[in-house]
Amino acid sequence: MKPFLQEVAEDLIAKFGSQLQHCAIIFNNKRPSAYLQKHLADIIQKPFFSPSFFTIQEFFASATKYKIADFYLQFFTLHKIYNQLLVEEKLETISSHKFFPLAKIILSDFSQIDSDLVDAEKLYQDLEDISIINKDFDYLSPEQYEFLAQFWTSYSEGKHKKQQELFIKMWRRMPKLYHKFHETLKAQDYITNGQAYRLLAEGNINEQEFLKTFEKGKIVFVGFNALSSAEAKIFTQLQEAEKSLFYFDADEYYLADPLQEAGLFLRKNINQLGLKNVFENQVSLMKTAEHSVNVFKVQGQSAQAKILNHILIDDYEKTEELGSTVVVLADESLLIPTLQTIPTNYNGNDIDLNVTMGFALATSSIFGLADLWLNSQLEVLQNNVVSYKNVEAFITHPLSGLSQKMKDKIQTALLNENIVEIEHQRLLKQSGLFEVFYKKIDKPENVVTYLLGVLDYVLTRLSNAKTLKKIDAELFVKTIQELNRLHDTFGKHIGNEEISFVIYLVQKSLQAIAVPLAGDPLNGIQVMGLLETRNLNFDKVVILGFNEGIIPKSSIGNSFIPDSIRRVYGLPVLENLDAISSYMVYRLLQRAKDINFVYNSLTDESTSGEASRILKQLEFESGFDFKYNELNLDIKTEPFKEVKIEKVGNEFIQKALQVYLDKKKAISPSALTQYISNPIDFFFNYIAGIKEPKEVSAVVEANEIGSVLHKVMEYFYQDLRVAEITAERINERRKLVPGFIQKAFNFVMFKNPDKVHEYKGMQKVVLAIVDAYATIILDQDEKQTPFNIVSLEQKVEAEIAFPLNGKEASIKIFGYIDRVDVKDGVTKIIDYKTGSDKLTFKDIPSLFDSDGKHINKALIQTLLYTYAYEQFAGKTCVEPNLYIVKTMNDPTYGGVWFKSNRQLLKGDFLEEIKPEFLAELRKKLTELFEAPYFVASAIPDNYKYSIYKTLFGK
Repeated sequence: MKPFLQEVAEDLIAKFGSQLQHCAIIFNNKRPSAYLQKHLADIIQKPFFSPSFFTIQEFFASATKYKIADFYLQFFTLHKIYNQLLVEEKLETISSHKFFPLAKIILSDFSQIDSDLVDAEKLYQDLEDISIINKDFDYLSPEQYEFLAQFWTSYSEGKHKKQQELFIKMWRRMPKLYHKFHETLKAQDYITNGQAYRLLAEGNINEQEFLKTFEKGKIVFVGFNALSSAEAKIFTQLQEAEKSLFYFDADEYYLADPLQEAGLFLRKNINQLGLKNVFENQVSLMKTAEHSVNVFKVQGQSAQAKILNHILIDDYEKTEELGSTVVVLADESLLIPTLQTIPTNYNGNDIDLNVTMGFALATSSIFGLADLWLNSQLEVLQNNVVSYKNVEAFITHPLSGLSQKMKDKIQTALLNENIVEIEHQRLLKQSGLFEVFYKKIDKPENVVTYLLGVLDYVLTRLSNAKTLKKIDAELFVKTIQELNRLHDTFGKHIGNEEISFVIYLVQKSLQAIAVPLAGDPLNGIQVMGLLETRNLNFDKVVILGFNEGIIPKSSIGNSFIPDSIRRVYGLPVLENLDAISSYMVYRLLQRAKDINFVYNSLTDESTSGEASRILKQLEFESGFDFKYNELNLDIKTEPFKEVKIEKVGNEFIQKALQVYLDKKKAISPSALTQYISNPIDFFFNYIAGIKEPKEVSAVVEANEIGSVLHKVMEYFYQDLRVAEITAERINERRKLVPGFIQKAFNFVMFKNPDKVHEYKGMQKVVLAIVDAYATIILDQDEKQTPFNIVSLEQKVEAEIAFPLNGKEASIKIFGYIDRVDVKDGVTKIIDYKTGSDKLTFKDIPSLFDSDGKHINKALIQTLLYTYAYEQFAGKTCVEPNLYIVKTMNDPTYGGVWFKSNRQLLKGDFLEEIKPEFLAELRKKLTELFEAPYFVASAIPDNYKYSIYKTLFGK
């Protein structure tokens, strides 16, 4: 079917011929001008002088003598005036940071008031009157309440009345703010877009000097639908002066039917305003042309894009001069999945793809680097430090250009020191990129300047190294352009602002940037948002994200003007969005042959899972040929497969085990208990050498609390061990415990016991926990006094023999004993525990049953220490004691001795148990070296906290 713009081109040439150059052609957006120029060239077939093309905003701005103020000039002006008004009312002024979210809403309301020619004085007076009468705030969203709470700083549930009074004062203040705001801008030769509309509408636009340029032609308005009051008045004036033409893209299907919301604004334009449509009485394409509609119901947001290859397969090889296929993203978050889905070539041929909506800078690595710099600067400003996570993000960032060797060197050093926050000066000493990146901002004017310096440095490095990608180059250029614009805008306004607020503004500005991707705007498959389709036509239309709540939208946006007042003054309301969305869809469909709607049927926080009501309406009324398709993504789970690691014939495993048999490496008690609990864990940890990645963290893990406590007790008894330990000596030394705790904490966390460190948050909590644990242990020790300490943190080694393949083999075991005491002639092994260990056990065989529920790791470890110490020191009757700090004082579960069936593991019972323990241990060692497989335990609790669960299929 013939596109709308081709029909416009044919009619314009027929009407104006060579005089077309004297016409101004006005669109709602920039996109259609390229298409209309193409159609004009195709029809004229020779060089010609082009008419002038404008968007409606550009045309109105050109018709005034003022410049259009950008958002930041408007914001700073508004903030200054608002604070002046507060001072006049003898109220406290507010900071830019608190005012910013409110300013965006106020400026939006001012713009709507102006473009719809509303009397601001009367509107705000009505709002004040209504607020006084009913004090009803129900129309405000939670976000707006939050803004108001920040704004007034006095909000709380108990101060609702106070808030209402402040709200009324705000309405009273608004007329003054509105007038002074516009007066101040005008004094600088600036106005807002809305004010430009008002000035032209309330004056006589026909007298504007700018319009004389087009006296020999006409001002041609193409494809307009919803008009503001100012536009309607200006259009009417131009028509009455016979200076304008209007080309409305309408279809009788929805124009003549008053129940069709798609024609709501066109009916108003034509019937009420009396604007004459050049294309009136045309045949209804919605009713007469063939339309094939495919509806695709898919499960999941990204899945909508993944179905494109199925829909577009026939379009990948098309090479028409003017692209006839469009992918419309009703939900613009689908851009990345769409680009990832459509291939760059098909069957050896390149696919022409043009993305008009632009690539969001916020999803790029360049924004990531800029945002990282801005956040790092905030940290430096606050405490002269940068968090490890931000330093790590910087050195691993793809644009940093650091070599892998340098990255590894820096990360290893920081991991070893476990530094959560790196001092700013230390980073500057690294010079080069670090010196540029971490240069501290000294004043607000330098935020943009320094960021430009960082980007320029990185860009130069990448260019010199010839590693700059084309897309990154385009993004760099756009980012630098935006920052230069901000620098020019900020220059006069930010001298007295907080640096943190300027950083916030720069972040917000960069987040809003969209960079057009390379492509032919006329050829190939076009990817665009719904608004960009205005005036354009395609034979094949694919709309992604056709869900209720997305199209039409379910919110009109933030505003302090309630719905009832909006209706009275003719300001946009929610139904307007419904009508606009319906029109854009219907207009796009009326000339399309092949129509494809794709929607997400899953319900989540962003979508209802329902198809748009527009789709339902079309199905019910249009008579189009509808076909429904459902994409079901079957979820398949892998059947459980037991993972066994075979030892026999595996040279790597056999070599690793032989190292232990050759006594080149000793086995620790914790390694043995890991094998007993879950044999396959032993393989991953000690044979394969797979370790949990080390991380820098300010949070102290449970095992580290135990390490700190062990070190505290070592420091405490280090000097006391030279003589008998008495209660008096313990009490006298207790006052040193806080210092020992800090020293131990610094040793465990930073490998530097003498480090000067300011403890924060959870670190203070950990110090308090260790203090409480140390007190429990010292209280227990007081009860045991007098006693002597033989050793602290002593390393012991011993050999243990066991049968292997019909012969005797042996291994070496080693460990560090927390403390060895002697009391009343009995040598005791003291082991501190901060976890949930238990003193009870069933019997010795159950300790070694990997598929049983009665493994007691603490008992196995302390008995191993006992055996090793007896071998090492040549002593007998050594007794294991366990200090479980969490339960030591419990009357039921407390004490320091292990017990089985209420019988304490000491004296004769202990000596009976020791040979049985050794026999079972030897069996387990035989299994470790002789069994054909490393397998997982049959009891899930035995590997509940294993880091290797995913590796063995659990």
